[in-house]
Amino acid sequence: MITLRGLTKRFGAATAVDNLSLDIAPGRVTGFLGPNGAGKSTTMRMILGLDRPTAGQALVNGRAYPTLRHPLHEVGALLDAKAIHPARSGRSHLLAMARSNGIPPRRVDEVLATVGLDNAAAGKRGKTLSLGMGQRLGIAGALLGDPPVLMFDEPVNGLDPDGVRWIRQLMRSLAAEGRTVFVSSHLMSEMQLTADQLVVIGRGRLIADAPITEVIAASSATAVRVRSPQPAGLAALAERLIARSARVEATGDGEVTVTGASGEQVGDLAHELGVRLHELSIRSASLEEAYLELTAGSVEYAGTTTSVGSRHA
Repeated sequence: MITLRGLTKRFGAATAVDNLSLDIAPGRVTGFLGPNGAGKSTTMRMILGLDRPTAGQALVNGRAYPTLRHPLHEVGALLDAKAIHPARSGRSHLLAMARSNGIPPRRVDEVLATVGLDNAAAGKRGKTLSLGMGQRLGIAGALLGDPPVLMFDEPVNGLDPDGVRWIRQLMRSLAAEGRTVFVSSHLMSEMQLTADQLVVIGRGRLIADAPITEVIAASSATAVRVRSPQPAGLAALAERLIARSARVEATGDGEVTVTGASGEQVGDLAHELGVRLHELSIRSASLEEAYLELTAGSVEYAGTTTSVGSRHA
C-alpha cells in the first residue's frame, strides 16, 4: 500500500505537487497519468525519499521510505533506466544492490532470468546497454528484494513489441500476487490493456482516481445508440434520461444517441417504461479520448498543428 496525504512539493514559487491525497492499493495495477510537467515524477521521487515534501507525507506500508531499514525488501522501483555506473556491468550493479540490503547473490541470477537478460547481456557495461536492456536491468533491480510494492516510471520505453507485452504480463501477474503496482506511462493504448485503476493529475492536482472502466465510461466520447419504432415511447425515454443528467441527441428517424448514461441504465429504463427497442448499441471511448478530455485544462506545453515545412516567398 502506498498512502499519500496532503502531499505537496514547491520549487521556489512553482508548485509541482499540490495537496495530493490518495491510496494506491495492493492487488491491482494502478496507472499514473498526467501531461508533461503534471508532477508525476516528483510524486514518485517523494514516495522514494529522493525529494523531500514541502508539506504532507508519502508512506509505504505505513512508513516513510527513509525509515525503512532494508528498503529493497519493501519497495522496488524503476525511475531511470540509465541509472547505472557506465563502467559497471549489469550483474555487478545488481550484486552491489543485493549486498546493500542483505539479499543473497543467487537472487541476482533469478531476477536476470525473469527479465530475460542472459550472461552476455548482464556482463555488458552500463554505457553499452541499449535503452531496452537498461529497462530490463532496472526492472530486475526493482524485483531484487521480492518487495510487496513496485513502482515503474515509463517502463516500456525502448522495448520492442514482444518486450512491451512481457512487461504488461509481468505487472498484471505481480498485482495478481497481491502486490501494489504503481506505473506511470504516456502510452495510452498500453495503459488501457494493463491498468485496473487510474490516477490522473494535472498541474500537480488530482483530477481522477477511479477504476479505468469508470474513467472511460464517463467520457463524452462514450455513447449509446438507441432505435425504437415507438416515437412517443422514445420521447418519454429521452425525457427521463435528461432528468438524470444524461445528454440525448436525435440522430435519425426513431433514433437517439445518449451520452452520460451506460447501456445498462438506458436498457433498464426502456424496460421500465415499456419502450420496445430495435437497437441498443454502445460506442466506447478509448482511454486516450477519456484522458485528453480530463486533462484538457491542465496541459502546460501545448503545440499547434501548423506545418513547420511551409515555404516563404
